[in-house]
Amino acid sequence: MLYPKFIKENSTIGIPAPSDGAYDSFKKNKFEHAALFFKEKGYNLVLSKNLYNSNKGRSASAEERGKEINEMFSDKNIDAIICAAGGDFLEEILPYIDFDIITKNPKFLMGFSDPTGLIYPITTKYDIATIYGSNFSPFGAENVHQSELDALELLEGKKLEVHSYDNYAGEYPERITGLESPIYNKAVSWQTLDNKNINIKGRILGGVLGVIFELSGTKYDGINEFNERYKDDGIIWFFDNCEQTFDEVIRILWKLNELDYFKYAKGIIFGRFGVESSYYQYDIKSCLEDSILSKLNIPIIYDADFSHKEPCIPLINGSIAKVEVKDGKGKINFTLE
Repeated sequence: MLYPKFIKENSTIGIPAPSDGAYDSFKKNKFEHAALFFKEKGYNLVLSKNLYNSNKGRSASAEERGKEINEMFSDKNIDAIICAAGGDFLEEILPYIDFDIITKNPKFLMGFSDPTGLIYPITTKYDIATIYGSNFSPFGAENVHQSELDALELLEGKKLEVHSYDNYAGEYPERITGLESPIYNKAVSWQTLDNKNINIKGRILGGVLGVIFELSGTKYDGINEFNERYKDDGIIWFFDNCEQTFDEVIRILWKLNELDYFKYAKGIIFGRFGVESSYYQYDIKSCLEDSILSKLNIPIIYDADFSHKEPCIPLINGSIAKVEVKDGKGKINFTLE
């Protein structure tokens, strides 16, 4: 596994918009404040020229968005890359990505949600570590959450251990400036399917479940090679389910298992589900119990702190992770080997 260099003071961070850009004045305001946050921290920024564009969920054409990624990876003055925001259509840019440029100019790429579409191929196919963590936008909040600060410290190499937070977002305030933070008023409690404490170690990999499902079996999916390369370590999967119903999750997990995704799985971690609906009255626990996972005989963790119900701990895709869950609290330690 290749680990790109961590950033330091005066480093330059590229901010591409491979998914969506600013779709309203609130989002624009948040981007502007995020830029101030990083500049006050001593970083230089190269902002996407499409940062303030949005047309049907896209900051620009697929070809233009792909070209921007190529340019930021090839730019020797850019030390790391943080995706501007999420969205729905990042995978459209993959035919326009020159992965040779990325392998010749490895840099840490960090993003949340739709950027899974780029993070996942880079790690599975090209053996370069990536970070599933905050996008650029949340750094513009009036009160930047600890999860964003943790993501930045991880990108700086100052923090290689993350912990569960006390509360997650149960409400979102009315937008007046666009800088409003979620209201963290619900208690965090990491759960295990067998209600036992868990301590596992393996190579961690994952992202948004729906995006990985869409990539599965395509030429951008390197899981077979990744699995064989690291079978002795075993794989700890993490899945952030943004919008799939419980019924869809059962079907998706069945397919991923048929594709041998879980061939060397040491455990699977699910974040809090963004959508909680089912035609068959499933909840998250019964959904996972009735899925193919019940036949794998591995630890299953759910309601963890990487989720579209904020906050989201940062995770180093491709690293060796030691995961501990005890009495509702979670801890993940990363080793770069």
